[in-house]
Amino acid sequence: MCFRPRCSFCYIFFTLYTLIFMFMLSLILFWIIISPSSVKFHVTDASLTQFNLTTNNNTLYYNFKVNVTVRNPNNNIVVYYRKITAIAWYKDNAFGWVSLTPFDQGHKNTTFLQAMFVGQSVIKLKAKQLGEYKEETNAGIHKDLAVDFDLNIRAKYARFKSSRFNPPIVQCRRLRVPLISNGKSASPFAVTRCSSAYFFSDRDAEAS
Repeated sequence: MCFRPRCSFCYIFFTLYTLIFMFMLSLILFWIIISPSSVKFHVTDASLTQFNLTTNNNTLYYNFKVNVTVRNPNNNIVVYYRKITAIAWYKDNAFGWVSLTPFDQGHKNTTFLQAMFVGQSVIKLKAKQLGEYKEETNAGIHKDLAVDFDLNIRAKYARFKSSRFNPPIVQCRRLRVPLISNGKSASPFAVTRCSSAYFFSDRDAEAS
């Protein structure tokens, strides 16, 4: 048998455990009931004013601009973007990184972002990819560029505000980006929708 002090401790521990469990369960049910829609990203415009690869040292010199719209379609969810890193890719080679200014996004709001990648980076293309690069350069449009967005956010519904978490990487892939030469580009950019898993899930929690 438990002595009375020990029984009191057992009762307090059980009560606290029950309260914590009920609180966590209520949060989960609350979030399920809300069922917020994913935030939507679209690349509305993209262009290159420089995209030169020197084959003797595999150095890419680039000036790459991307305009993006971020749409929060929810009626009652506010999203706080606390960290935004844009990553530029070419044929599965990451070549540029830029941090964007954090911002808060209210209900039914569309925010416009611009990422500018300027600099040089060493990338290694396979023989086939190098041939594709030369063909694309001659045509004035590069077909296999991509931009990812690595985010850290908080979400708020009414008075409830989540802790900071990392949603799935937003991937804007297979961008066909015109190369501007002498102020002229080969063809206009087509608006491209970006993809990701469910936006309000924590990718770190899913990985564990």
